[in-house]
Amino acid sequence: MAALMEVKNLSKTFPIKGGIFSREVASVKAVTEVSLTIKKGETLGLVGESGCGKSTLGRCIIRLIDPTEGQVFFEGQDITKLKGETLRALRKRMQIIFQDPYASLNPRMNIGSIVGEPLLIHKIGVTKKERLDRVQELLELVGLRKEAVNRYPHEFSGGQRQRIGIARALAVNPELIVCDEPVSALDVSIQAQVINLLMDLQQKFGLTYLFIAHDLKVVEHISNRVAVMYLGRIVETAGADELYKNPQHPYTQALLSAIPVPVVGRKSNRIILQGDVPSPVDPPSGCHFNPRCPIAEEQCRKKDPLLKKTTPEHEARCLKVPPLGI
Repeated sequence: MAALMEVKNLSKTFPIKGGIFSREVASVKAVTEVSLTIKKGETLGLVGESGCGKSTLGRCIIRLIDPTEGQVFFEGQDITKLKGETLRALRKRMQIIFQDPYASLNPRMNIGSIVGEPLLIHKIGVTKKERLDRVQELLELVGLRKEAVNRYPHEFSGGQRQRIGIARALAVNPELIVCDEPVSALDVSIQAQVINLLMDLQQKFGLTYLFIAHDLKVVEHISNRVAVMYLGRIVETAGADELYKNPQHPYTQALLSAIPVPVVGRKSNRIILQGDVPSPVDPPSGCHFNPRCPIAEEQCRKKDPLLKKTTPEHEARCLKVPPLGI
């Protein structure tokens, strides 16, 4: 599959200001030198603990947040340089589904207006009747009745509200959708329904997903490849089957060991990580994972490992994992 999006050395730093003059006193390194590729028609799962920078990365990729450094190429075009109408036109091709299905919907707007708003912004549909027909088509596409156009967000369940969010994202016929923890606020049974819906829509329209989650179990069935993130960095990437059967990085191994349902080909011994995630304001020296790593050695506290290939399709950021060819 050809690459739809390529991210190269992307970083995002947020300043911390203090004092009476609001000067910058420190900075939060939310994302640090991330490089990844999203292939056309695939789902790339992005996994990590809360606060590791996943959502920030997703928002930087589609320019909801401007990155501090790095480049983002969409079909070969560097979109970090785009502004104004050129950027607006590109946003038709990239959409986002937010984590909280209630907070992301305006409670003062009915569903017809919420789902139809992107059509107005991007001038899709000449008449009001054409836009209404499109909104009703979208609602039925995500499993809701077309009569819902006159109802309001508070009249729906959490799962139904997330379906409305999906309909809104589909309104402008995007190619790439960033799914920012779209099922984390839902019950387990509803999570499965929403994931199945996303998979059906992907097959029907040839969509490409960046699927963000903090639970490897959630992304197991929807992802073709998985990238694991820790403290603003990608620490491992691999095909989904390969990563679940043969995790290389100690952090990935710990996340997989926390899955309560056994995975074929993987030991079920639980790995307990000690301590909390370090502050992104002052990350540890050497490998950022070394204070919590069960196999860390002295070299891990001094040397910062690079993301290296362990097989042609598998990469890991760990000094103790042998690189490809060794």
